[in-house]
Amino acid sequence: MWRYVSFGSGDEVLVFLHGMGGAYDIWWQQLEVLADRFRVVSFTYPAVPTLAGLRRGIMAILDAEEVGRFSAIGSSLGGYLAQYLVTTDGGRIDRAVFGNTFPPNDLIEARNGGTAAIGRLFPERVVMYGFRRNLATSVVPSAGGSPLVRAYLFEQSYGQMSKAQFLARYRCVIDPFDPAEPSMPHLIIESDNDPLVPRELREMLRRTYPSAEVHTFHHTGHFTYLNAPHDYTGVLARFLEGR
Repeated sequence: MWRYVSFGSGDEVLVFLHGMGGAYDIWWQQLEVLADRFRVVSFTYPAVPTLAGLRRGIMAILDAEEVGRFSAIGSSLGGYLAQYLVTTDGGRIDRAVFGNTFPPNDLIEARNGGTAAIGRLFPERVVMYGFRRNLATSVVPSAGGSPLVRAYLFEQSYGQMSKAQFLARYRCVIDPFDPAEPSMPHLIIESDNDPLVPRELREMLRRTYPSAEVHTFHHTGHFTYLNAPHDYTGVLARFLEGR
């Protein structure tokens, strides 16, 4: 089942796309600030294992909400999905943000395919324990030990996100497509110590979109919009308002 929120004011619509471990409310700090200038829409993905399936659900909701044009803002898996939407629906997109993400590649599956295959065989509690262990050893420390990052993501692993959702989202992360050169303004947001998107993939993303504006955060980890929301939202607002 799809879950989403849609609120705010203004003629321009911002569509927020979360990553593997998130939900619609992971963006709440950005939604609250930007809703006085834009209409904001944010989703939680059900257990849909393809980018095409996610696209169908998103577009059906946007059509039901009578949204024509929009700006796509995604992070991690959401940033990958934003790239896909630029490729399939670029005519509806005003601006695009690819945050803490990667282009189509073979590296993620090569490095994680075995673990993902084994994960399908284990019960949910074991899969989510592995998720929390990765958070505690790499994701939270790279975010400066942020208690907010830890609390939000641990909450997801304790019942807010199912094993089926988690594994389906991984399938989307490795779902290949041929990226198109965006016709609209597009921004890459990255962090120089992102433990989930290594330098090799960050550089690959820049090469894939050579005309992108790039903003690099320093020592903020993978979830900058959670643990440095003021700075992150400021970067978004300047880009979205063409400043």
